[in-house]
This record gives sequence, structure tokens and C-alpha cells, in this order.
Amino acid sequence: MLPFWIALQFLSNLPVRLPGIPEPGQLGRSLLFYPLVGLLFGGLLWLLNEWLTGAPLLLHAALLLTAWVLLSGGLHLDGLADSADAWLGGFGDRERTLLIMKDPRSGPIAVITLVLVLLLKFAALLALIEQGQGLMLIIVPVLGRAALLGLFLSTPYVRAGGLGQALADHVPRRAGWWVLLVCALGCVLVAGWAGVLTLLLACTVFIGLRHMMLRRLGGCTGDTAGALLELLEMVVLVGGVLS
Repeated sequence: MLPFWIALQFLSNLPVRLPGIPEPGQLGRSLLFYPLVGLLFGGLLWLLNEWLTGAPLLLHAALLLTAWVLLSGGLHLDGLADSADAWLGGFGDRERTLLIMKDPRSGPIAVITLVLVLLLKFAALLALIEQGQGLMLIIVPVLGRAALLGLFLSTPYVRAGGLGQALADHVPRRAGWWVLLVCALGCVLVAGWAGVLTLLLACTVFIGLRHMMLRRLGGCTGDTAGALLELLEMVVLVGGVLS
């Protein structure tokens, strides 16, 4: 179960501490457990949603969004901010885009992007609460983290060395595709036709963003992976409300 604890430590803000530095093979296998971490997040959000039943709707949605962000420690939002700055400031140039991503500072485009994404998530959560669609709180985090597994399975990693390279080089590919298939089937079995539509929307977002990464960078980075997760979750939440 060490790969699961590696995934949980990397993806969450929960108090998980490993005794040492994992081996590259263990890092790669940890990708297989990313959807399981999403399921854990989703379960916690669903329980919180149930506990908040009867609370003022705006406060209810705000607390759910806060918990959602805190569970991951803002890891993926940071990737989204860096990617937003780099995509605009890179002016279509690969090396300039990669260089801007390494800059820890956030420009106005990053701030605007974060505000809009969080605002749309908040509005979607508010609507989901009103519609009683608590099941989406479980499905969306699973699909978001399954997208990370799918990205590393299908897309070259463009920064040599580091954690991302170890993940990309050592992920068990056949097992990874089986995990994605199980996630897709689980989504459909749990949510029925709504699950099918949610899955199609998630796949559409994944394909579109992956194409953008390949066209600009020739692959993905840790930052673009975080941006993929945040944007996919946001679009699927909004789509769940509108469908």
C-alpha cells in the first residue's frame, strides 16, 4: 500500500508522512491510486455536504469549496496559475512558456484565472446543493484525478528529471488503462445516464487541453497537469448543473 500513501501525501494536505524518499518505481505505481485519492476526497466532501444540510446555502457552498481547496493544499490551483501566466506571456513560444512556468510569482492573468475558476466552482456547488446532486461531489474529484493518470499515460513529460519524470517513466501502463476503465464504468454504474454525460464532458475537456499542451509544449508538465485537473473539475461541475 506504499504507492497509495505516496499518492495521498503528494495530492493532499492530509497529515501523511513517509519515512523516506520513495523509489522511482513506487512513484510510478502511485499514479494508479490517484483516482482512489479522488474517491476519498469525494467521500469527505459528500459527508460534509450532508452534515451542512439546513445551513444557509451561500455558507454551505462556501464551506464545501473551502474544504475542497484545503484537501489538496491548493496544489493544482498553483499549477493553474502558473499555466495561465505562461500561456499568455509565452506568446506561443515553447521555451518562453516553460521558463515563465518556473517563475514562482503570479501575474494578473493568473489571479484573474483563479478568481474565475473558483467563482464558477462556487456557483456550480450552490446550484448542485439546491438541486440535491450530492453524488457529483464524489464523481468529480475521481474524474479529476483519473485525468492526471490518463495524462501521464498518454502524454510525454517535457521537463527532464524530477518527480514528474519519475511518474511518467515508471507508471505501469497496462494497469493504468485498467484503472481508467474501472473509473469510467464506476461513474456510469453509479450515476446512470448522468454519469455517461459527465464522462463524455470530462473526456472532451481532457482531449482539448491535452491537444493544447502538445501543440505548445510537445507534452505536459506538473503545472499543466494541475491546470488540467482544475479546469476539468470546474467544467464538469458546471456541466452537471446545466445538464
